[in-house]
Amino acid sequence: MKLGSTLFLRIAVVLIGLPVLALCIFFVPAISNYAAELYPDHSFIKYLLYIDMYASAIPFYFALYQAFKLLGYIDNNNAFSDLSVKVLKNIRNCAITISGIYVLGLPLFYLVAERDDAPGFIVIGMVVIFASMVIAVFAAVLKKLLKEAIDIKSENDLTV
Repeated sequence: MKLGSTLFLRIAVVLIGLPVLALCIFFVPAISNYAAELYPDHSFIKYLLYIDMYASAIPFYFALYQAFKLLGYIDNNNAFSDLSVKVLKNIRNCAITISGIYVLGLPLFYLVAERDDAPGFIVIGMVVIFASMVIAVFAAVLKKLLKEAIDIKSENDLTV
């Protein structure tokens, strides 16, 4: 296939990564400093929020890299291969990891939301958890379907 067939998807992956990078640069320090102001006696909350937010960015960008690899496999006519199955498994694992990190960090969101009287802050954390779980389920279903298609294809190749 030509590179142009997946060019739109590659651009979409980059456009997904840019706002998260901006959030990591601008939003995370601001919210962590704000949390430190809310709880001056517990300054470690600032660092826990840094760890939680930046730790979730690592699997996010790894999943984006895996999506680029998958698009490369599609361009090279290797979409129905075990490499694609492995990439989907990695994406699923990244989504589960992000969800787990935010589940562990949800008490921090609760502390900030309670002191600031902003329950919407907890909702943001819950949206991230559920969105990443939806991505994990979707990647797992695609992985299973792709594996079955590969098995059917190999059976048909052996039949001829």
